[in-house]
Amino acid sequence: MISNWHTIKNRLLAEKNHSIASVYNQPFHIHCLLVLHILQRTRFRPLSLNIPKPLFPLAGQPMVHHPISACKRIPNLAQIYLIGFYEDREFALFVSSISNELKVPVRYLREDKPHGSAGGLNNFRDFIMEDDPSHIFLLNCDVCCSFPLSDMLEGHKSYGGLGTNLVNKVSPELASQFGELVADPVTNELLHYTEKPETFVSDRINCGVYVFTPEIFTAIQGVSMQRKERATLRRVTSFEALQPANRNLPTDFVRLDQDILSPLAGKKQFYVYETMDFWEQIKTPGMSLKSSGLYLAQYRIISPDLLASGDGSKNATISGDVYIHPSAKVHPTAKIVRANAWTLK
Repeated sequence: MISNWHTIKNRLLAEKNHSIASVYNQPFHIHCLLVLHILQRTRFRPLSLNIPKPLFPLAGQPMVHHPISACKRIPNLAQIYLIGFYEDREFALFVSSISNELKVPVRYLREDKPHGSAGGLNNFRDFIMEDDPSHIFLLNCDVCCSFPLSDMLEGHKSYGGLGTNLVNKVSPELASQFGELVADPVTNELLHYTEKPETFVSDRINCGVYVFTPEIFTAIQGVSMQRKERATLRRVTSFEALQPANRNLPTDFVRLDQDILSPLAGKKQFYVYETMDFWEQIKTPGMSLKSSGLYLAQYRIISPDLLASGDGSKNATISGDVYIHPSAKVHPTAKIVRANAWTLK
């Protein structure tokens, strides 16, 4: 009898271990979201007068094409969503083209009103969770970097937290222009976060690239619930209600930095992944030139076929990292030194 029990017990344990192994060996769905410059500010004008900023070409490709291409390198990527305020028709052609090019479903989701960087994520929760993804990437469109998403994902899995934020080291003089953070040098846990502080906190800054587990929605909804409860309980005078500091944000408006990162820092919920590669924020027309140069230099490593070449014998003389659009015609006597060449159709 005892012998039979041991046989049954060992078989059940073997079946349990096999089931666990099967679950972990199955491919997980991963969704990628790109925020298309949610607030349509005017600092990028005049370059954005006739074309949406995310579609302005950098190194021969639309600005948004670079992070989308990086998303394609994520294993088991199931869907890419673009979130923004632009009209659907402005992105219809691009979405169709990039979906066919990358063989990954890409969909544009238009916000009806501002929800904040985290609230916008929660606003489309049903779409994002449709395939029950294991992880969700959130990228801001107007940043230029190498987007080390696969490495971030591996780091995030090892940390075991709610989310992981891409960070970069900058000079103390520039740090105050961004969200500054402090992280544990050993565990990489996010210990403190403050958005554009008046005094210097750290030379590590938020790069606007994140990876989350689906539990991020619980954190976002928690902020909304707290706002609703405070709105119900708060009693203020009419004079206090007129003061800007006391005006309440809408319950569905949730900011990723101030409302999520700052309160959860130091609670073993968020971690950081530091990139040693290039990173720039694309806010002004001048930054578009620098960003194009950075992407052209990256082409030489990851996509050398996109760069033009020529020694002047039968075609143009090419010097440095140069991209020439297929529709552009270049005279064989021309000399091009690290530039973009394209024609607008």
